[in-house]
Amino acid sequence: MRRPIVLVPACHRQLGSHAYHTVQDKYLHAVLHASGCMPLVLPAFGKDADLDAALQIADGVLLTGSASNVDARLYGQQIELPELPQDPARDATTMPLIHAALARQLPLFAICRGFQEVNVALGGSLHQAVHAVPGMQDHRENIHDTLARQYAPAHRVRLTPGALLSRILGGESEMMVNSLHGQGIARLADGLLVEALADDGLVEAWTVAGTPGFALGVQWHPEWQVADNPQSMRLFEAFGQACRDYRHAQHGQTE
Repeated sequence: MRRPIVLVPACHRQLGSHAYHTVQDKYLHAVLHASGCMPLVLPAFGKDADLDAALQIADGVLLTGSASNVDARLYGQQIELPELPQDPARDATTMPLIHAALARQLPLFAICRGFQEVNVALGGSLHQAVHAVPGMQDHRENIHDTLARQYAPAHRVRLTPGALLSRILGGESEMMVNSLHGQGIARLADGLLVEALADDGLVEAWTVAGTPGFALGVQWHPEWQVADNPQSMRLFEAFGQACRDYRHAQHGQTE
């Protein structure tokens, strides 16, 4: 039997004189080796993307992190920090993809920017600079640190007792996570349920209410050196199992 296929939407970047559709290797590696699925990069074609064609062969969707921010105008605000990178092509691709994937009840795993994208797609809003909000911690990494230091555990999150994330992690009530984001959830979208909170009250994980399968988002980066982190492995293994279950429900043992 072939592996389940996981769509991974690309970022759209200008590198030198040419435009590229890019996905960091760490996400693809985690899907392949930790989830046991086959990642398939979805170009950021926006309105020109044939999402129906892509979703017909998909068994799951992974929304990755990125250096770019979700366009604030999508949640009714002006961009406060225009010097920070934007990616309108990715926004135009992921916003309809999120709705289409949820409508099909495809397993969905959203990380960092992807976590924020789903909140915006479903009607929520973001803090454009979490560190500037009174009472909030600075959740950004130090760009001068090594990658190992940037992705090291940075703060605690408290898990909702009995909820999906806690169950995946064997009933744990808290965990340490890395933290590499400047933006974060301000108003949680209707239909999302809190799975974890930082000590300052920032939402760090959610699930989609009423979804029978796997629809989980986390603000941190479990894909980083996933094989060395048992908690991260459990998350990707649970996502992979959900993709296999979806594939079996759709196709049985025929492929």
